[in-house]
Amino acid sequence: MKNLTAFFIVTLLAVTACKKEPSKDNQETANALSTDSITAIAKEAWIYGYPIFYNYKTIYSSAINKEAKEYSGFNKFKSVATSATPADTLIVTINNDTPYSMAAINVSDEPVILQVPKIENDRYYVMQFVDLYTFNFEYVGSRATGNNAGKYLIAGPDWKGETPKGIDKVLHSETNLIFVVGRTQLHDPADVSNLKKIQAQYKLIPLHEYTKQPAPPVKKYNLPLPVWKESDYNSLQFISALNALLQYANEDSSEKELRKRFAKIGIVPGQPFDSSKYSPETIKAIEKGIAEAKQELESKIDNVKDAGSLFGTRAELKNNFLNRAIAAAAGIYGNTKEEAVYTGSSVDKNNQPLLGNNNYVLKFTKDQLPEAKYFWSITMYNLPKRFLIPNPINRYSIGNKTKGLKYEPNGDLIIYLQKSSPGKDKESNWLPTPKDEKFMFVMRIYGPQPNVINNIWKMPLPEIVK
Repeated sequence: MKNLTAFFIVTLLAVTACKKEPSKDNQETANALSTDSITAIAKEAWIYGYPIFYNYKTIYSSAINKEAKEYSGFNKFKSVATSATPADTLIVTINNDTPYSMAAINVSDEPVILQVPKIENDRYYVMQFVDLYTFNFEYVGSRATGNNAGKYLIAGPDWKGETPKGIDKVLHSETNLIFVVGRTQLHDPADVSNLKKIQAQYKLIPLHEYTKQPAPPVKKYNLPLPVWKESDYNSLQFISALNALLQYANEDSSEKELRKRFAKIGIVPGQPFDSSKYSPETIKAIEKGIAEAKQELESKIDNVKDAGSLFGTRAELKNNFLNRAIAAAAGIYGNTKEEAVYTGSSVDKNNQPLLGNNNYVLKFTKDQLPEAKYFWSITMYNLPKRFLIPNPINRYSIGNKTKGLKYEPNGDLIIYLQKSSPGKDKESNWLPTPKDEKFMFVMRIYGPQPNVINNIWKMPLPEIVK
């Protein structure tokens, strides 16, 4: 991933109450289209739906699949009070600095209230709200709302109720399925007990419980939420998955023509998809579109120049569906650049791949260190999986808050990237690499200052130590 800027990041459309059968009009339209047109539509739809589907992967593990270790059910936080390890493989390029408090939220029936406690001024925290499309539609936390206690009402696209007393802000989502990624800074291993106390006070409260009213009726959808299977998105089943998920989102006015095109190949929220109703030529054309979409996405992932442009609101991203897919593939749930900036690399100063059998140094001059209101860190990942790397000192990230980090007498900083110890006197600045694999690293800058946000600041690249 060349001069990558890393990542983290769900889906679309409206609802229907009556039972539907597959539309003959859609089937006849698809069968009458040229194969090139069908392929183009399928390619566009596959890329459009990719972040939705992979966002749903996390929602499914968190709220539906009771066998998953991440399971907590809808509208309930699942917190981790330790830093991530190589055993954590649900999310690629996982964050190692700020343990997660995550929750899948369903506001189909009613809004949900987020309640957060007062947090010490020297501890950074953030609650990132991601809709089904993977737009970062709102933030609560140190930067956005401060560290005081607060209550925030999370509402879906159709809610028109009155805001109850005691609510600091209403957070409006385009979709009824939402994923919230909470991150709370862990200062050091001795700080775990304090972290647990804070995480225990993050609450999600259904509106009727908050107002002490009867529960509202349950909203009915035509199609059930699907069982998540990786293989589904590499086949015609991607249409079935989208049709189920798009029930949970309103159609944005900017997507009306797009949705009309999608309907021509059977992508309609709440409508079953029956491939047997389509001609063999139509099916082959759709499959060709899937293959072309996959190829384009894979070719783009390793050439990202500005990851800050991949995450944000719908208005900020301007309906760039390919960028949304790239972001989801490279590292879903990335923050908006005002919250955090990600940079990093999979190549050295000479544009050669970073290899575990080489030793590198990453040198920051005093003036090259990034300006961060909160803190910055560098995390190591293997390739192509982008998971954390087992190592003898169990260190997966290093940064300006790392205890014992040593600066040069002139204020410069040298980080050692290698598989074995650089020597006892340098181990404080050692970030272990894999033994024989290719690798990449990601630098996260929390509370980035303007020169970082605006790409004026540039990160140095590693140099091989001969």
